[in-house]
Amino acid sequence: MLLAIDIGNTNITLGVFDGENLIDTLRLTSDKELPRYEYEVLLEKLLKNYSIDSCIIASVVEELSSVLKRASDKVFGIDSFLLANDSDLGIKVNLLKPEEVGADRIANAYGAYIKYPKPAIVVDLGSATTFDIINKDGNFVGGVIMPGLNMQFRSLKANTSKLPRIEAGISERAIGNSTESAILSGVIRGSASAIEGLIAQCEKELGQKAFVVATGGYSGLISQYMTRKFNKVNPSLTLEGLKELYKLNCKAGSETSKTLSAHGFVM
Repeated sequence: MLLAIDIGNTNITLGVFDGENLIDTLRLTSDKELPRYEYEVLLEKLLKNYSIDSCIIASVVEELSSVLKRASDKVFGIDSFLLANDSDLGIKVNLLKPEEVGADRIANAYGAYIKYPKPAIVVDLGSATTFDIINKDGNFVGGVIMPGLNMQFRSLKANTSKLPRIEAGISERAIGNSTESAILSGVIRGSASAIEGLIAQCEKELGQKAFVVATGGYSGLISQYMTRKFNKVNPSLTLEGLKELYKLNCKAGSETSKTLSAHGFVM
């Protein structure tokens, strides 16, 4: 079984694949202060029912890259593959500084390249809201980065004296009749409107309509407030992209996997 690990700024997402099928998804908090042996305990406990024989790791948190690799290697007795900007990424990255693109965004782009029509726009609603764009020729040509929902909620609380910190949820109406409902409208409906407007602007630059796929925990929530719906909501796209990148980089059945530095991956 393949373990795909996506290390984000807020959460670490674990996906267990049995062949082509994603059979379980688990989450941990991204804690840079947690020692390696505690991650070993967590991995052993959470995945005790699975026979993990291979692992791919994508990380945008450099401090956790080697920690999770060493923990996985020890717990499962394997040599995990750490995705890096000099790995075989499967697609041409047409960016001014390709070394700066995050491993999760590469996984999203390659997953969309494999699974969906082109051009494609992946909207990932995570710690940040990102767009990853594949043009009609199948090249990764760039995207968009904007504050994620929780980042907006935290910012309003941290930078004002009276606004409360609230959690993402249903916005009943655009015109909020309380502070909480006004914040929900601004963040939830505002993000939906921004995403919809940015999709239109990106399509204008692409010169044609794109297949738009949403991923990330809040994709279903945001889609409720969009006039133009996503063509597909796939919460596991990042993990599926990692599975495909593992197949691309590591020969099936090999006892050892190529390990590369994650240096150079950012948001």
